[in-house]
Amino acid sequence: MSFKIAIIGAGSVGFTKKLFTDILCVPEFKDIEFALTDLSEHNLQMIKAILDRIVEANRLPTRVTATTDRRKALEGARYVISCVRVGGLEAYADDIRIPLKYGIDQCVGDTICAGGILYGQRNIPVILDFCKDIREVAETNVKFLNYANPMAMNTWAAIEYGKVDTVGLCHGVQHGAEQIAEVLGARSTQELDYVCSGINHQTWFIDLRLNGRPIGKDELVAAFEAHPVYSRQEKLRIDVLKRFGVYSTESNGHLSEYLPWYRKRPDEITRWIDMSDWIHGETGGYLRHSTETRNWFETEYPQFLEAASKPIDREKRSNEHASHILEALETNRVYRGHFNVKNNGVITNLPQDAIIESPGFVDRFGINMAAGIMLPEACAATCIASINVQRMSVHAAISGDIDLLKLAVLHDPLVGAVSTPEEVWQMVDEMVVAQAAWLPQYAHAVPAARVRLSTSQVKTREWAGAARRSVRSIEELRAEKAALKQAG
Repeated sequence: MSFKIAIIGAGSVGFTKKLFTDILCVPEFKDIEFALTDLSEHNLQMIKAILDRIVEANRLPTRVTATTDRRKALEGARYVISCVRVGGLEAYADDIRIPLKYGIDQCVGDTICAGGILYGQRNIPVILDFCKDIREVAETNVKFLNYANPMAMNTWAAIEYGKVDTVGLCHGVQHGAEQIAEVLGARSTQELDYVCSGINHQTWFIDLRLNGRPIGKDELVAAFEAHPVYSRQEKLRIDVLKRFGVYSTESNGHLSEYLPWYRKRPDEITRWIDMSDWIHGETGGYLRHSTETRNWFETEYPQFLEAASKPIDREKRSNEHASHILEALETNRVYRGHFNVKNNGVITNLPQDAIIESPGFVDRFGINMAAGIMLPEACAATCIASINVQRMSVHAAISGDIDLLKLAVLHDPLVGAVSTPEEVWQMVDEMVVAQAAWLPQYAHAVPAARVRLSTSQVKTREWAGAARRSVRSIEELRAEKAALKQAG
Protein backbone atom coordinates (compact mmCIF):
# COMPACT_ATOMS: atom_id res chain seq x y z
CA MET A 1 0.00 0.00 0.00
CA SER A 2 1.15 3.52 -0.72
CA PHE A 3 -0.61 6.63 0.56
CA LYS A 4 0.20 9.85 2.38
CA ILE A 5 -0.41 10.84 6.00
CA ALA A 6 -0.01 14.50 6.97
CA ILE A 7 0.59 15.34 10.63
CA ILE A 8 -0.18 18.95 11.61
CA GLY A 9 1.54 20.02 14.81
CA ALA A 10 4.18 17.33 14.30
CA GLY A 11 6.48 19.34 16.56
CA SER A 12 4.70 17.59 19.46
CA VAL A 13 7.69 15.32 19.27
CA GLY A 14 6.86 12.51 21.69
CA PHE A 15 3.30 12.08 20.48
CA THR A 16 4.28 12.22 16.81
CA LYS A 17 6.88 9.50 17.40
CA LYS A 18 4.25 7.30 19.06
CA LEU A 19 1.80 7.74 16.16
CA PHE A 20 4.55 7.04 13.64
CA THR A 21 5.77 3.80 15.24
CA ASP A 22 2.21 2.61 15.85
CA ILE A 23 1.33 3.04 12.17
CA LEU A 24 4.50 1.27 11.06
CA CYS A 25 3.50 -1.71 13.19
CA VAL A 26 1.03 -2.49 10.38
CA PRO A 27 3.08 -4.53 7.85
CA GLU A 28 1.11 -3.24 4.85
CA PHE A 29 2.02 0.37 5.71
CA LYS A 30 5.79 0.21 5.26
CA ASP A 31 5.71 2.02 1.89
CA ILE A 32 3.68 5.08 2.90
CA GLU A 33 4.68 8.73 3.20
CA PHE A 34 4.55 10.86 6.34
CA ALA A 35 4.41 14.61 5.71
CA LEU A 36 5.20 16.56 8.87
CA THR A 37 4.24 20.20 9.30
CA ASP A 38 4.53 22.64 12.18
CA LEU A 39 5.10 26.34 12.80
CA SER A 40 8.44 25.54 14.48
CA GLU A 41 11.24 24.66 12.07
CA HIS A 42 13.36 23.72 15.08
CA ASN A 43 10.86 21.15 16.36
CA LEU A 44 10.26 19.83 12.85
CA GLN A 45 13.92 19.10 12.34
CA MET A 46 14.15 17.35 15.71
CA ILE A 47 11.23 15.04 15.03
CA LYS A 48 12.29 14.38 11.42
CA ALA A 49 15.72 13.30 12.60
CA ILE A 50 14.13 10.88 15.07
CA LEU A 51 11.75 9.41 12.50
CA ASP A 52 14.50 9.13 9.88
CA ARG A 53 16.57 7.23 12.43
CA ILE A 54 13.65 4.81 13.01
CA VAL A 55 13.22 4.26 9.27
CA GLU A 56 16.95 3.63 8.82
CA ALA A 57 17.20 1.28 11.81
CA ASN A 58 14.29 -0.81 10.56
CA ARG A 59 15.38 -0.73 6.90
CA LEU A 60 12.02 0.55 5.71
CA PRO A 61 11.12 2.30 2.44
CA THR A 62 8.92 4.73 4.40
CA ARG A 63 9.30 8.36 3.33
CA VAL A 64 9.39 11.26 5.80
CA THR A 65 9.19 14.90 4.74
CA ALA A 66 9.00 18.02 6.89
CA THR A 67 7.88 21.53 5.98
CA THR A 68 6.45 24.66 7.57
CA ASP A 69 4.31 25.00 4.41
CA ARG A 70 1.08 23.35 5.57
CA ARG A 71 -0.60 23.21 2.15
CA LYS A 72 2.42 21.43 0.71
CA ALA A 73 2.25 18.82 3.48
CA LEU A 74 -1.48 18.33 2.88
CA GLU A 75 -1.22 17.90 -0.90
CA GLY A 76 -2.56 14.47 -1.83
CA ALA A 77 -2.92 13.30 1.79
CA ARG A 78 -5.42 10.51 2.44
CA TYR A 79 -5.29 11.04 6.19
CA VAL A 80 -4.61 14.20 8.17
CA ILE A 81 -3.80 14.04 11.89
CA SER A 82 -3.88 17.16 14.05
CA CYS A 83 -2.16 17.47 17.42
CA VAL A 84 -1.73 21.25 17.57
CA ARG A 85 -1.61 23.50 20.65
CA VAL A 86 -2.50 26.96 19.35
CA GLY A 87 -0.74 29.66 21.35
CA GLY A 88 1.67 27.16 22.88
CA LEU A 89 2.55 27.27 26.55
CA GLU A 90 2.51 31.08 26.58
CA ALA A 91 -1.23 31.29 25.94
CA TYR A 92 -1.87 28.22 28.05
CA ALA A 93 -0.24 29.93 31.04
CA ASP A 94 -2.84 32.71 30.74
CA ASP A 95 -5.63 30.10 30.61
CA ILE A 96 -4.58 29.10 34.14
CA ARG A 97 -3.22 32.39 35.56
CA ILE A 98 -6.04 34.80 34.74
CA PRO A 99 -8.98 32.67 36.01
CA LEU A 100 -7.08 32.19 39.28
CA LYS A 101 -7.41 35.96 39.85
CA TYR A 102 -11.16 35.39 39.93
CA GLY A 103 -11.05 32.33 42.19
CA ILE A 104 -11.27 29.67 39.44
CA ASP A 105 -8.78 26.89 40.17
CA GLN A 106 -8.20 24.52 37.22
CA CYS A 107 -6.06 21.41 37.07
CA VAL A 108 -5.90 21.18 33.25
CA GLY A 109 -8.12 23.81 31.66
CA ASP A 110 -8.18 22.43 28.12
CA THR A 111 -11.73 21.10 27.63
CA ILE A 112 -14.27 23.48 29.13
CA CYS A 113 -14.04 25.81 32.16
CA ALA A 114 -12.53 29.26 31.49
CA GLY A 115 -9.25 27.95 30.13
CA GLY A 116 -10.74 25.32 27.86
CA ILE A 117 -13.23 27.76 26.37
CA LEU A 118 -10.50 30.27 25.50
CA TYR A 119 -8.36 27.43 24.17
CA GLY A 120 -11.22 26.62 21.82
CA GLN A 121 -11.44 30.25 20.70
CA ARG A 122 -7.77 30.09 19.69
CA ASN A 123 -8.06 26.72 17.99
CA ILE A 124 -11.25 26.98 15.98
CA PRO A 125 -10.13 29.65 13.46
CA VAL A 126 -7.00 27.59 12.85
CA ILE A 127 -9.01 24.36 12.53
CA LEU A 128 -11.13 26.04 9.85
CA ASP A 129 -7.96 27.08 8.01
CA PHE A 130 -6.84 23.44 8.13
CA CYS A 131 -10.19 22.32 6.75
CA LYS A 132 -10.04 24.81 3.88
CA ASP A 133 -6.63 23.50 2.84
CA ILE A 134 -7.75 19.89 3.28
CA ARG A 135 -10.79 20.42 1.03
CA GLU A 136 -8.64 22.10 -1.62
CA VAL A 137 -5.47 19.99 -1.84
CA ALA A 138 -5.89 16.64 -0.04
CA GLU A 139 -7.40 13.45 -1.51
CA THR A 140 -11.13 13.70 -2.26
CA ASN A 141 -12.21 11.29 0.48
CA VAL A 142 -9.64 12.44 3.05
CA LYS A 143 -10.29 11.67 6.71
CA PHE A 144 -9.29 14.20 9.38
CA LEU A 145 -8.23 12.66 12.72
CA ASN A 146 -8.26 15.29 15.45
CA TYR A 147 -6.26 14.64 18.62
CA ALA A 148 -6.15 18.29 19.70
CA ASN A 149 -8.10 19.68 22.64
CA PRO A 150 -10.66 20.96 23.30
CA MET A 151 -11.72 17.77 21.53
CA ALA A 152 -15.47 18.33 21.27
CA MET A 153 -15.23 21.97 20.19
CA ASN A 154 -12.53 21.32 17.58
CA THR A 155 -14.38 18.34 16.14
CA TRP A 156 -17.70 20.23 16.18
CA ALA A 157 -16.17 23.12 14.22
CA ALA A 158 -14.43 20.86 11.70
CA ILE A 159 -17.60 18.88 10.94
CA GLU A 160 -20.21 21.66 11.09
CA TYR A 161 -18.23 24.56 9.61
CA GLY A 162 -15.11 23.02 8.08
CA LYS A 163 -17.15 20.47 6.09
CA VAL A 164 -14.45 17.79 6.39
CA ASP A 165 -14.99 14.13 7.35
CA THR A 166 -13.63 14.32 10.91
CA VAL A 167 -13.29 12.00 13.89
CA GLY A 168 -11.99 13.07 17.29
CA LEU A 169 -9.66 10.70 19.13
CA CYS A 170 -8.73 10.46 22.81
CA HIS A 171 -7.26 7.79 25.10
CA GLY A 172 -9.33 8.40 28.24
CA VAL A 173 -11.51 5.34 27.71
CA GLN A 174 -8.50 3.04 27.38
CA HIS A 175 -6.90 4.43 30.55
CA GLY A 176 -10.13 4.03 32.52
CA ALA A 177 -10.48 0.44 31.34
CA GLU A 178 -6.90 -0.29 32.43
CA GLN A 179 -7.71 0.95 35.95
CA ILE A 180 -10.88 -1.12 36.16
CA ALA A 181 -9.08 -4.24 34.95
CA GLU A 182 -6.40 -3.72 37.60
CA VAL A 183 -8.74 -3.22 40.57
CA LEU A 184 -10.84 -6.23 39.57
CA GLY A 185 -7.76 -8.44 39.37
CA ALA A 186 -7.98 -9.05 35.61
CA ARG A 187 -4.82 -10.06 33.80
CA SER A 188 -5.48 -7.49 31.06
CA THR A 189 -8.22 -5.34 29.55
CA GLN A 190 -8.87 -8.22 27.14
CA GLU A 191 -10.93 -9.79 29.93
CA LEU A 192 -13.19 -6.73 30.08
CA ASP A 193 -16.17 -6.06 27.85
CA TYR A 194 -17.66 -2.62 28.29
CA VAL A 195 -19.85 0.05 26.80
CA CYS A 196 -18.43 3.47 27.55
CA SER A 197 -20.42 6.44 26.31
CA GLY A 198 -20.92 10.18 26.84
CA ILE A 199 -18.87 13.15 25.65
CA ASN A 200 -15.11 13.55 25.56
CA HIS A 201 -13.65 13.58 29.09
CA GLN A 202 -17.11 12.77 30.45
CA THR A 203 -17.59 9.24 29.20
CA TRP A 204 -19.14 6.64 31.50
CA PHE A 205 -18.73 2.87 31.81
CA ILE A 206 -22.46 2.18 31.60
CA ASP A 207 -22.09 -1.57 31.00
CA LEU A 208 -19.15 -3.50 32.42
CA ARG A 209 -18.42 -7.24 32.30
CA LEU A 210 -15.44 -9.26 33.43
CA ASN A 211 -15.10 -12.53 31.52
CA GLY A 212 -18.81 -12.25 30.74
CA ARG A 213 -19.91 -11.59 34.34
CA PRO A 214 -21.71 -8.25 34.94
CA ILE A 215 -19.92 -5.92 37.37
CA GLY A 216 -22.21 -3.75 39.49
CA LYS A 217 -21.65 -0.50 41.31
CA ASP A 218 -21.07 -2.00 44.77
CA GLU A 219 -18.42 -4.44 43.57
CA LEU A 220 -16.61 -1.72 41.65
CA VAL A 221 -16.69 0.74 44.57
CA ALA A 222 -15.30 -1.93 46.90
CA ALA A 223 -12.55 -2.80 44.43
CA PHE A 224 -11.42 0.81 44.05
CA GLU A 225 -11.57 1.53 47.79
CA ALA A 226 -9.45 -1.55 48.48
CA HIS A 227 -6.77 -0.56 45.97
CA PRO A 228 -3.69 0.84 47.77
CA VAL A 229 -3.02 3.56 45.18
CA TYR A 230 -6.29 4.45 43.44
CA SER A 231 -8.16 4.72 46.74
CA ARG A 232 -5.89 7.70 47.48
CA GLN A 233 -5.42 9.18 43.99
CA GLU A 234 -9.01 8.90 42.73
CA LYS A 235 -11.05 10.03 45.75
CA LEU A 236 -13.25 12.38 43.77
CA ARG A 237 -13.73 9.87 40.98
CA ILE A 238 -14.76 7.19 43.46
CA ASP A 239 -17.21 9.61 45.11
CA VAL A 240 -18.81 10.26 41.71
CA LEU A 241 -19.00 6.49 41.15
CA LYS A 242 -20.85 6.10 44.47
CA ARG A 243 -23.34 8.85 43.64
CA PHE A 244 -23.83 8.30 39.90
CA GLY A 245 -23.50 4.52 39.96
CA VAL A 246 -21.00 4.39 37.07
CA TYR A 247 -17.28 5.10 36.70
CA SER A 248 -16.00 8.03 34.67
CA THR A 249 -13.15 7.66 32.20
CA GLU A 250 -11.51 10.90 33.17
CA SER A 251 -8.80 11.41 35.77
CA ASN A 252 -9.45 12.79 39.24
CA GLY A 253 -8.08 16.22 38.27
CA HIS A 254 -9.81 16.49 34.92
CA LEU A 255 -13.20 15.30 36.20
CA SER A 256 -13.10 17.83 39.03
CA GLU A 257 -13.15 20.71 36.51
CA TYR A 258 -16.36 19.64 34.77
CA LEU A 259 -18.50 19.45 37.88
CA PRO A 260 -19.64 22.41 40.01
CA TRP A 261 -19.17 20.70 43.37
CA TYR A 262 -15.55 19.77 44.07
CA ARG A 263 -13.32 22.74 43.09
CA LYS A 264 -15.41 25.73 44.12
CA ARG A 265 -13.74 26.29 47.52
CA PRO A 266 -10.02 25.93 48.35
CA ASP A 267 -10.66 23.67 51.34
CA GLU A 268 -12.81 21.40 49.17
CA ILE A 269 -10.10 21.21 46.51
CA THR A 270 -7.48 19.97 48.95
CA ARG A 271 -9.96 17.48 50.39
CA TRP A 272 -10.56 15.73 47.06
CA ILE A 273 -7.26 15.85 45.18
CA ASP A 274 -3.97 14.00 45.53
CA MET A 275 -0.58 15.61 44.95
CA SER A 276 1.41 12.50 44.04
CA ASP A 277 1.14 13.42 40.36
CA TRP A 278 -0.27 16.37 38.42
CA ILE A 279 -3.19 14.44 36.94
CA HIS A 280 -4.91 13.93 40.30
CA GLY A 281 -5.97 17.56 40.76
CA GLU A 282 -2.97 19.84 41.29
CA THR A 283 -3.60 23.51 40.43
CA GLY A 284 -2.25 24.11 36.92
CA GLY A 285 -0.91 20.58 37.00
CA TYR A 286 -0.90 19.93 33.27
CA LEU A 287 0.74 23.29 32.56
CA ARG A 288 3.57 22.38 34.94
CA HIS A 289 3.85 18.90 33.43
CA SER A 290 3.89 20.26 29.87
CA THR A 291 6.56 22.83 30.74
CA GLU A 292 8.77 20.23 32.40
CA THR A 293 8.30 17.82 29.50
CA ARG A 294 9.32 20.46 26.97
CA ASN A 295 12.39 21.43 28.98
CA TRP A 296 13.33 17.78 29.52
CA PHE A 297 13.05 16.92 25.85
CA GLU A 298 15.14 19.89 24.74
CA THR A 299 17.90 18.94 27.16
CA GLU A 300 17.80 15.17 26.71
CA TYR A 301 17.33 15.17 22.92
CA PRO A 302 20.52 13.16 22.16
CA GLN A 303 19.18 10.30 24.29
CA PHE A 304 15.83 10.38 22.45
CA LEU A 305 17.66 10.27 19.13
CA GLU A 306 19.80 7.34 20.25
CA ALA A 307 16.71 5.42 21.42
CA ALA A 308 15.23 5.79 17.92
CA SER A 309 17.89 3.41 16.59
CA LYS A 310 16.16 0.40 18.15
CA PRO A 311 13.96 -1.92 16.04
CA ILE A 312 10.21 -1.34 16.20
CA ASP A 313 8.60 -3.80 18.60
CA ARG A 314 5.10 -4.60 17.29
CA GLU A 315 4.19 -6.03 20.69
CA LYS A 316 4.52 -2.52 22.12
CA ARG A 317 2.07 -0.91 19.70
CA SER A 318 0.03 1.53 21.80
CA ASN A 319 -3.74 1.65 22.20
CA GLU A 320 -4.00 5.07 20.55
CA HIS A 321 -6.82 4.77 18.04
CA ALA A 322 -5.18 6.29 14.94
CA SER A 323 -3.11 3.33 13.70
CA HIS A 324 -5.96 0.88 14.34
CA ILE A 325 -8.45 3.05 12.44
CA LEU A 326 -6.12 3.32 9.45
CA GLU A 327 -5.47 -0.41 9.53
CA ALA A 328 -9.21 -1.18 9.54
CA LEU A 329 -10.00 1.27 6.75
CA GLU A 330 -7.18 0.06 4.52
CA THR A 331 -7.10 -3.70 5.23
CA ASN A 332 -10.72 -4.39 6.35
CA ARG A 333 -9.51 -5.90 9.63
CA VAL A 334 -12.33 -4.76 11.92
CA TYR A 335 -11.46 -2.50 14.86
CA ARG A 336 -13.69 -1.58 17.80
CA GLY A 337 -12.95 1.67 19.57
CA HIS A 338 -14.49 4.82 21.06
CA PHE A 339 -14.79 7.80 18.75
CA ASN A 340 -15.85 11.45 18.87
CA VAL A 341 -18.46 12.11 16.20
CA LYS A 342 -21.68 14.08 15.76
CA ASN A 343 -24.43 12.43 17.79
CA ASN A 344 -27.17 11.94 15.19
CA GLY A 345 -29.05 9.41 17.33
CA VAL A 346 -26.11 7.48 18.76
CA ILE A 347 -26.97 8.57 22.33
CA THR A 348 -30.71 9.03 22.58
CA ASN A 349 -30.80 11.37 25.58
CA LEU A 350 -28.12 13.83 24.44
CA PRO A 351 -28.65 16.65 21.88
CA GLN A 352 -28.39 15.51 18.27
CA ASP A 353 -25.92 18.24 17.25
CA ALA A 354 -23.46 17.43 20.06
CA ILE A 355 -20.11 15.77 19.58
CA ILE A 356 -20.35 12.54 21.56
CA GLU A 357 -17.76 9.87 22.42
CA SER A 358 -19.11 6.35 22.11
CA PRO A 359 -18.33 2.84 20.78
CA GLY A 360 -18.00 2.18 17.08
CA PHE A 361 -16.58 -0.33 14.62
CA VAL A 362 -14.25 0.45 11.72
CA ASP A 363 -13.83 -1.50 8.49
CA ARG A 364 -13.33 -0.55 4.84
CA PHE A 365 -16.80 1.03 4.83
CA GLY A 366 -15.78 3.59 7.46
CA ILE A 367 -16.57 4.27 11.12
CA ASN A 368 -19.90 2.73 12.10
CA MET A 369 -21.27 3.81 15.49
CA ALA A 370 -23.39 1.63 17.79
CA ALA A 371 -26.63 3.61 17.96
CA GLY A 372 -29.51 3.79 20.43
CA ILE A 373 -27.50 4.15 23.65
CA MET A 374 -29.17 5.78 26.67
CA LEU A 375 -27.06 7.27 29.45
CA PRO A 376 -28.08 7.18 33.13
CA GLU A 377 -29.94 10.40 33.86
CA ALA A 378 -27.26 11.94 36.09
CA CYS A 379 -24.59 11.29 33.45
CA ALA A 380 -26.79 12.81 30.74
CA ALA A 381 -27.50 15.88 32.88
CA THR A 382 -23.80 16.46 33.50
CA CYS A 383 -22.95 16.00 29.81
CA ILE A 384 -25.76 18.32 28.66
CA ALA A 385 -24.46 21.13 30.88
CA SER A 386 -21.08 20.86 29.15
CA ILE A 387 -22.62 20.47 25.68
CA ASN A 388 -24.52 23.74 26.11
CA VAL A 389 -21.25 25.48 26.97
CA GLN A 390 -19.48 23.85 24.02
CA ARG A 391 -22.21 24.88 21.57
CA MET A 392 -22.12 28.53 22.65
CA SER A 393 -18.31 28.47 22.62
CA VAL A 394 -18.16 27.14 19.05
CA HIS A 395 -20.72 29.68 17.85
CA ALA A 396 -18.81 32.50 19.59
CA ALA A 397 -15.53 31.38 18.01
CA ILE A 398 -17.13 31.34 14.55
CA SER A 399 -18.92 34.69 14.88
CA GLY A 400 -16.41 36.61 17.01
CA ASP A 401 -19.29 37.61 19.31
CA ILE A 402 -17.61 38.51 22.62
CA ASP A 403 -20.97 38.77 24.42
CA LEU A 404 -21.80 35.20 23.44
CA LEU A 405 -18.33 34.15 24.58
CA LYS A 406 -19.01 35.70 27.99
CA LEU A 407 -22.33 33.88 28.21
CA ALA A 408 -20.59 30.60 27.38
CA VAL A 409 -18.08 31.15 30.19
CA LEU A 410 -20.86 32.24 32.57
CA HIS A 411 -22.73 28.98 31.94
CA ASP A 412 -19.70 26.80 32.60
CA PRO A 413 -20.53 24.67 35.67
CA LEU A 414 -17.38 25.41 37.68
CA VAL A 415 -17.14 29.07 36.68
CA GLY A 416 -20.78 29.57 37.66
CA ALA A 417 -20.16 27.95 41.03
CA VAL A 418 -17.29 30.34 41.81
CA SER A 419 -17.69 33.68 40.04
CA THR A 420 -20.30 36.44 39.74
CA PRO A 421 -21.47 37.72 36.34
CA GLU A 422 -19.44 40.93 36.81
CA GLU A 423 -16.32 38.88 37.48
CA VAL A 424 -16.93 36.69 34.45
CA TRP A 425 -17.39 39.69 32.15
CA GLN A 426 -14.13 41.24 33.32
CA MET A 427 -12.23 37.94 33.25
CA VAL A 428 -13.19 37.31 29.63
CA ASP A 429 -12.16 40.85 28.70
CA GLU A 430 -8.82 40.28 30.38
CA MET A 431 -8.26 36.92 28.67
CA VAL A 432 -9.21 38.23 25.22
CA VAL A 433 -6.85 41.20 25.59
CA ALA A 434 -4.00 39.00 26.85
CA GLN A 435 -4.47 36.49 24.01
CA ALA A 436 -5.36 38.92 21.22
CA ALA A 437 -2.49 37.66 19.05
CA TRP A 438 -4.26 34.28 18.71
CA LEU A 439 -7.85 35.57 18.54
CA PRO A 440 -8.28 37.31 15.18
CA GLN A 441 -12.07 36.98 15.30
CA TYR A 442 -12.13 39.27 18.37
CA ALA A 443 -9.82 41.99 17.00
CA HIS A 444 -12.77 44.36 16.69
CA ALA A 445 -13.67 43.81 20.37
CA VAL A 446 -10.22 44.25 21.93
CA PRO A 447 -10.12 48.10 22.08
CA ALA A 448 -13.43 48.30 23.95
CA ALA A 449 -12.32 45.49 26.27
CA ARG A 450 -9.17 47.47 27.11
CA VAL A 451 -11.26 50.52 27.97
CA ARG A 452 -13.57 48.48 30.22
CA LEU A 453 -10.58 46.98 32.02
CA SER A 454 -9.10 50.42 32.67
CA THR A 455 -12.27 51.62 34.41
CA SER A 456 -13.49 48.40 36.06
CA GLN A 457 -14.24 48.31 39.77
CA VAL A 458 -14.26 44.51 40.00
CA LYS A 459 -11.64 43.36 42.48
CA THR A 460 -9.20 40.53 41.74
CA ARG A 461 -6.40 38.90 43.69
CA GLU A 462 -3.05 37.38 42.90
CA TRP A 463 -3.57 33.75 43.88
CA ALA A 464 -1.45 30.71 43.07
CA GLY A 465 -4.36 28.38 43.72
CA ALA A 466 -5.18 25.84 46.39
CA ALA A 467 -2.50 23.30 45.43
CA ARG A 468 0.21 24.74 43.17
CA ARG A 469 3.66 23.23 42.67
CA SER A 470 6.64 24.93 41.09
CA VAL A 471 8.09 23.81 37.76
CA ARG A 472 11.02 21.51 38.51
CA SER A 473 14.44 22.13 37.02
CA ILE A 474 16.19 19.65 34.74
CA GLU A 475 18.51 18.77 37.63
CA GLU A 476 15.54 18.01 39.89
CA LEU A 477 13.94 15.86 37.19
CA ARG A 478 17.18 13.93 36.67
CA ALA A 479 17.56 13.34 40.39
CA GLU A 480 13.95 12.14 40.67
CA LYS A 481 14.35 9.82 37.70
CA ALA A 482 17.55 8.38 39.16
CA ALA A 483 15.88 7.82 42.53
CA LEU A 484 12.95 6.02 40.91
CA LYS A 485 15.32 3.84 38.89
CA GLN A 486 17.30 2.93 42.00
CA ALA A 487 14.12 2.18 43.97
CA GLY A 488 12.78 0.05 41.13
